[in-house]
Amino acid sequence: MGRHRNFGSRGEEQRRPPSNETVLRSEKIQIERKTFQFTLKENPRGRFLRITEDVGGRRDSIIVPATGLDEFRKVFDLVAADSGGPPPLPGADPPVDA
Repeated sequence: MGRHRNFGSRGEEQRRPPSNETVLRSEKIQIERKTFQFTLKENPRGRFLRITEDVGGRRDSIIVPATGLDEFRKVFDLVAADSGGPPPLPGADPPVDA
């Protein structure tokens, strides 16, 4: 049988381009059975934060451009501040900031 290849949703072969990224800082935390890796990187297009979640070897990542980190943090802080309160009642609309 032939070799297996990874294909994207459009059928093209997915290959990682040569990495031209510099790691500026990296931190890891463990929450329950999940590991989160926060890596601040820089490439020719700019700086960005990659957040990777690893659960039993399965990884998912998001990338936040450095230009959006302040806004990302503001929203994160708002959501985190509400995480300790009681859960909303079934059928209730979530609170909306004015």
